[in-house]
Amino acid sequence: MMKQIIKIALALALVVGISACNGASAAPVDQETKLQSIVKKGELVLGTSGNMTPMTRSIDDGKDAVGFDIDLAKSLAASMGVKLTIKILPLDKLVNAVESGEVDIVISNLTMTPERNTKVLFAGPYITSGKCLVTQIPDLATANKEQLDKAQHKMAVTKGSTSEEFVKIGMPHVQAIAVDTQEEAITMIRNHEVAAFLSEYPVCKAIIANNPNDKFISVFTNLTYDPIGIAVAPQNTHLLNYTHNFLVRADHVGLLKVLANKWFK
Repeated sequence: MMKQIIKIALALALVVGISACNGASAAPVDQETKLQSIVKKGELVLGTSGNMTPMTRSIDDGKDAVGFDIDLAKSLAASMGVKLTIKILPLDKLVNAVESGEVDIVISNLTMTPERNTKVLFAGPYITSGKCLVTQIPDLATANKEQLDKAQHKMAVTKGSTSEEFVKIGMPHVQAIAVDTQEEAITMIRNHEVAAFLSEYPVCKAIIANNPNDKFISVFTNLTYDPIGIAVAPQNTHLLNYTHNFLVRADHVGLLKVLANKWFK
């Protein structure tokens, strides 16, 4: 499957083209764009949280990651003709990391919120998602936002996520319990420490599929609309333009569908 993905990515490179980058050596150093610098050094540095399966999951003690977002990043790097270096960072540190230049891009199931967009640029969305619940309580699985708020249950959310913000603002009577990983949330549901875990559609679907014995339930009604995009620093408009063009062509040549078939089924 990965060979097919890389094959498509290399085909994308021929379509997208990086002729502007190849002329970087002729430009003064202070005029070299971030994209040209990436191509010149042969490395694209990705920031990702590694805690949102199937989008991004850290492996090898945080030294590597797998998932839809990781394969997308590998394809983007392959289209540039460079290697991908992965940095696992807390979700709430990713925007600052790309803004400061610690990483070149962020691909991490990152919702394109207005607040984040005031700090960074976004290419996309490459996928749209929405909030949903994982629970063992049937009434909660079918509840709307007002009913959930009225029930006043404890609810696990990923620390620094839009789910955490959604509970605090949209459901003030619900106690949000911030966790670092999905595994923590699953354990808390099993132990009845929380009533549910609020996350995004692909994450909820993966939890239910990967834990059949727990009899988790959820109705995927999508409580919100979450456009998911790739973040770059505000000054890196050349890199943004390339990334945007990559996503357009990735959609049209079927790469996004290949990744969805691999990770969402």
